[in-house]
Amino acid sequence: MKRFGALILCAMLCIALVPDVYAREEILRVYNWQDYINEGKDDDGAKIAESVIELWEEDYYERTGKRVRVQYDTFETNETMLNTLRTGKTSYDLVCPSDYVIQKMLSATLSGEDDSISIEKYDISTMTNYNRYVSPYISQLFEKNGWTDYAVAYMWGTVGFMYNPEAVKKEDVSTWDFFWNTDYKNRATCKDVSRDAYVIGSLYAHSQELQKAAQNYKSGKITADELQKIVNAAANDTSAENIEEVGRVLTEMKNNIYGFEVDSGKTDIVSGKIDANLAWSGDAVYAMDLAEEEDDKELAFVIPREGSTIWFDGWVMPKGANTALAQDFVDFLCVPEIAAMNMDYIGYTSAIAGDQIFDLVRENYEDGDGKYEYDLSYFFAGTLSEDRYDENNRAIIRTDTIGRQLTTQYPSLDEVARCGIMEDFGDRNQAVLEMWSVVKSNNVSAFSYVMMAVLFIMMIAMMASTIRRKTKKKRRMRRR
Repeated sequence: MKRFGALILCAMLCIALVPDVYAREEILRVYNWQDYINEGKDDDGAKIAESVIELWEEDYYERTGKRVRVQYDTFETNETMLNTLRTGKTSYDLVCPSDYVIQKMLSATLSGEDDSISIEKYDISTMTNYNRYVSPYISQLFEKNGWTDYAVAYMWGTVGFMYNPEAVKKEDVSTWDFFWNTDYKNRATCKDVSRDAYVIGSLYAHSQELQKAAQNYKSGKITADELQKIVNAAANDTSAENIEEVGRVLTEMKNNIYGFEVDSGKTDIVSGKIDANLAWSGDAVYAMDLAEEEDDKELAFVIPREGSTIWFDGWVMPKGANTALAQDFVDFLCVPEIAAMNMDYIGYTSAIAGDQIFDLVRENYEDGDGKYEYDLSYFFAGTLSEDRYDENNRAIIRTDTIGRQLTTQYPSLDEVARCGIMEDFGDRNQAVLEMWSVVKSNNVSAFSYVMMAVLFIMMIAMMASTIRRKTKKKRRMRRR
């Protein structure tokens, strides 16, 4: 018995002396959009390299001697993410909401009204890579909107029209009027997203003042900041009068377009089902690549002259997060080499600049002695090595093509000047949703009635044909 007791004691001592890696392992809980980080897989989902998450886990261990494991979950919509946080059943150290949700979470934090979606402050001073490589343009936008202490930019882009230049005139699609242009009836689709549709309707309702503001900017009468404020106010006007007007114009639009969609637009335009689509810039680039590969078709993208919106997705740390681990992970994503890996894998545009990103853009889009000198200094200034700038200290990409992948991923300074930022509608959100519900449910277009009638007749004909076939079959059987 004594011998048995001694063996147990010895075993316990051995266990205590063995380094317990798993006991010392920390966990970082990350909640991100689907397919929104480099997972080290090919198009068929086969593992071909280490993921960005695995690279960070290894890098963290090499720097600190501590093991950390990322628990990585994904969501499909901002609303799903918010609902998950509100239930309190699962907690996270990092989540990646869009611009208006960042505003909602920040508002909840500052007001103290909703702890379930409150967020922690960043100590930006410790984030060396972010401070060194974030685009100065993105950094200024975050600072101007008061987000700097609570969010770190991840991906960004614009909203505009993706179109087939063989079927649609650029001049026609360079204005929001296009959605109401009867020459293109049933040839375009709009996003089936209340916020995006509302902003388009509001910009259209304010089109005269916006076009005047754009002309004043072009002639030097107002600054880029002043123009952006005008566009922002128009895009986010949720007064009762404007909601009513937007409902009216969206109903008219609904009767002129092919329909609403969430994700099919980028493939529908490639197949030729439609000729134009309201698109987020990242989806537009995807569709352009797909059209070239599958059909040798060249699609284009344009931001309407009245103005549009810039969108952002950024990293925030929910209340109670392990801020030290979360900030370390986000700062790792801001290493240009890592940001380039993510950008290449996802297809969207990183908020990070630096040599590797600039080189990736050159590799993908530069034509050597292209006839256009496309100046991206506003985005890359101060983040590149000296040999990346030209003799005039500009970050130039030489290209033969304007209006395709390069300019879609990186709009010009003039284009971003006429883009506002979609805001959280706050207590006006319910009124907007109610208006959208009415737009979606009422006033079925004449075209839709015709199509339903045609489908009904076809169904009757098919049923009659089936009955005849069955009757003939029975008769033949009886004859036997």
